[in-house]
Amino acid sequence: MQTHIVIIGGGYGGLRAIEHLAARSDIRITLLDRNPYHYLQTEAYGYIAGRFDIHDIAIDLDNWCRGFGQNITFTQCEVSRIDMDGRRVETSAGGIEYDQLIIATGARTNFFAFIKGLRENSYGVKNMMRAFNFRREFERLIFEKVNSVREADDDLQIAIGGAGLSGVEIAAEMADVIQKHYKTLGSNAETIKITLIDAAETILPGMSDYIVRHTTKRLESLGIRIMTGAFIDRVENGEIHLKDGAVVPYRFMIFTGGIIANTPASERSYTTNKMGQIVPDPYLRLTPAMNVYALGDCVELRDSRGTLLPPTAQTAEKSAEYVAKSIIGRLDGKPVKPFHAKIDGVFVALGGRYAVGELFGAIRVRGKTAYLLKKLITKGYYLGLKLRINTGFKKRTDTL
Repeated sequence: MQTHIVIIGGGYGGLRAIEHLAARSDIRITLLDRNPYHYLQTEAYGYIAGRFDIHDIAIDLDNWCRGFGQNITFTQCEVSRIDMDGRRVETSAGGIEYDQLIIATGARTNFFAFIKGLRENSYGVKNMMRAFNFRREFERLIFEKVNSVREADDDLQIAIGGAGLSGVEIAAEMADVIQKHYKTLGSNAETIKITLIDAAETILPGMSDYIVRHTTKRLESLGIRIMTGAFIDRVENGEIHLKDGAVVPYRFMIFTGGIIANTPASERSYTTNKMGQIVPDPYLRLTPAMNVYALGDCVELRDSRGTLLPPTAQTAEKSAEYVAKSIIGRLDGKPVKPFHAKIDGVFVALGGRYAVGELFGAIRVRGKTAYLLKKLITKGYYLGLKLRINTGFKKRTDTL
């Protein structure tokens, strides 16, 4: 008899869990997601700046699941509630029963309520629709510049709230695109200004001095204004007001300064932290529902020393690999060790063919070498998805 595993969420973690579970003939998997696609959020910086197209950041989940065979199915639906006692997920497509459940619902941009006007006057990039709207607005404003007569004080101010990984990569990519197309955009390109704002005392808080130092140099070389230790008090139409009284003008703003977890409703309560992330047991399970696991951005993950792990694609995939291995181990009656993971490395894309990175805490690279290493990792991931999709697409068309 097959064990039915339901996975809620088609992000990095959900897909990696399927990859590690799919080889088992005694497992049947149903993937649920409100969207029909997997969003490659790590490539959002290039899409927003116009360097990538929509097909570079979206993967059809139905074709991808079909690529594994008949034991893996995808259902596009809204999840309304989890009945842990009844082992059932209530969705817009009806109730779906499970033996094991994996919650991999990710997170969304946290437009902090205490910053008045933030949600109404800024964009986020945690979902593809927001990224699409931001790109469209960015291109419209650049068109305005190209098509207008230059005025001495007519600067187009772009503000980015949050100097973490997403904010830095987006700022750098936009600045590089503008700089590279200076000849075609004309002198109006000089009037497009980018400001990066963060309340922390440094950009990329939590990252090494090497990465922070070389990222700062790169951003400054691209003409990006960096404001750290800057607390946003409120955002009005055209003005960002800081707590120290300073005012930053802007034409449009993107906010990447925080996340809040997407967690489905349940009749059983579970512990969450201040970001809404599920706080699981050492085996990434929701107690007392021992057959319900949580992974990725929607869960608080810590390494062996108790240090919080950042909500990145790498962390999501490591937690997914652990959960898949745990489920298989328990099915085979083998002992399972608590979750322990560490970050193997980090790369920061900084516009064009430039990046900064560290691997295993010892290897440090920057410039084109780091860019090529980052691109190799991304291409490997994308190629794996495409090969599976091609197989699934062929299977689907053969049955039509």
